[in-house]
Amino acid sequence: MNRILLSILKVLNKYEDTIIGSREIAKELKGHGVNLSERTVRYYLKMLDERGFTKPFGKEGRQITEKGMEELTKALVSSKVGFVITRIDTLSYLTDFDPATLKGRVIVNVSYIPERHLRDALMKMAPVFSSPYVMSDRIAIARGGETLGDVHVPEGKVAIGTICSVTINGVLLKAGIPVASRFGGLLEVEGKEPSRFVSLISYEGSSLDPLEIFIRSRMTDVYGAVQHGEGKVLASFREIPTVCIENALRVSEELKRKGISGIIRIGDPNNSLFEVPVGVDRAGMVIIGGLNPVAILEESDIPTQSKAMSTLIEYSLLMPFKELAETC
Repeated sequence: MNRILLSILKVLNKYEDTIIGSREIAKELKGHGVNLSERTVRYYLKMLDERGFTKPFGKEGRQITEKGMEELTKALVSSKVGFVITRIDTLSYLTDFDPATLKGRVIVNVSYIPERHLRDALMKMAPVFSSPYVMSDRIAIARGGETLGDVHVPEGKVAIGTICSVTINGVLLKAGIPVASRFGGLLEVEGKEPSRFVSLISYEGSSLDPLEIFIRSRMTDVYGAVQHGEGKVLASFREIPTVCIENALRVSEELKRKGISGIIRIGDPNNSLFEVPVGVDRAGMVIIGGLNPVAILEESDIPTQSKAMSTLIEYSLLMPFKELAETC
């Protein structure tokens, strides 16, 4: 599949259950670096129709089919290697959240669950939001037909938005601290304390977010970590220059005072942290995974579909978990 057809499928997949016309597609394509006239877009849409990747709705436009979604996940896998690290860097720059004022946009993971499971899901997630294994106690929920950031929620689904750990990258970047994102992994908890990483996936060598992979593979044990102090939780490993340690510790304390306790630990210069080595004149930094509340849903056999680093939303749109749970 060539780049133009793939870009059109990406646009249609973004709107998923919505019919979109050639004019809107042409506008969206510019964001992918593709400049086409409406007439040319219609030409390529006919090619996609013939392959069964799109479904025409007369003059209204097109909608991506299941076959099209499947093709999108398979096409040009080699070009997706390194996609995760690129998105981390892009979103780190775009987030403008200010811990001092609690204003600005944060990066949010979006997870879909069937609407009928919402109340049960909130009950399952409650202990996680009261534990040390969550980025923040704030959450956003949107129902079918609504939007969460720029994400459209399919009918029959509920979208759960949790703060992504990459938000901390952005906060540190604004404080003049460069962060190198190295691994997503499973952090083992023993005796109610994090002890070591037992699985790691490099961000640079992956076409998928590592934490999504661990969730889908049912490799987590967030329930055990929360309820019994023994388990495996999602976390990420970052590196910062040693000269930035003092400033990073200051930012970490400020974030904790404001209810964002994602940074678990910042290591010593040139020393391993949780058995992960660091580069020369570097210090390790471990940040808890924003998808731990969703991982416990998969562990409880509630089907989820997650997209890490999905969108940016205003921090003010997030509500404390307890308040939101009471309204649902």
